[in-house]
Amino acid sequence: MDIRLLRPSDIPHVQQANITNLPENYFFKYYMYHALSWPQLSYVAVDVSRPKKTPYDPPKVVGYVLAKMEEEPADGVQHGHITSLSVMRTHRRLGLAEKLMRQSQRAMFETYGAHYVSLHVRMSNTAALHLYRDTLGFKVDKIEPKYYADGEDAYSMKMDLSYFREEAESSEDDAEAVDEGDEVGSAGKKGEGEAKKGKGKKRKVKVGRGLGVGELVERNESVKP
Repeated sequence: MDIRLLRPSDIPHVQQANITNLPENYFFKYYMYHALSWPQLSYVAVDVSRPKKTPYDPPKVVGYVLAKMEEEPADGVQHGHITSLSVMRTHRRLGLAEKLMRQSQRAMFETYGAHYVSLHVRMSNTAALHLYRDTLGFKVDKIEPKYYADGEDAYSMKMDLSYFREEAESSEDDAEAVDEGDEVGSAGKKGEGEAKKGKGKKRKVKVGRGLGVGELVERNESVKP
């Protein structure tokens, strides 16, 4: 099984998985809007064990997560949002949904500095509630009456992403503590002399964050994300 970033060529297969499994469906351009605006956030699970008869056989997409960043957050806090998540029935109970969600959440934090991630889920969807609340750690923020087209209420849920920040800080501390060996020759002697004088310095390297492609596709306002 391969979990990788969503490619535009995957969209017809993702759309088919969505139509097969979920009552909330979207137009093709809405998927493209996500793929072009936030290319780092949406992932697919591909069954690579299926033999290809020709090099042109499409990938067998068995799961996906479609995600975005909130462009104008009402609370003024930078955060991500899960638009849709689904795994085909033939590939459930393999932990794919959890892996897809965690990949997307990490990308939200590392690429866009998201403080938390939000989503909506039907109140009757007990399996999804178990995943979000019990496995991933989402908490119910509020109930949104008649959120779905058929009139069903939705739980609006949130999950804090600060634990990624704690992981990053812990990794930095561990990296500083690692002894990568002494330099040799004149450089080694110089470094040894500075260390004895207490002048040795440590250097931190910052990694830049990538940006998504914004406002290239018209948003479909007729469908609720």
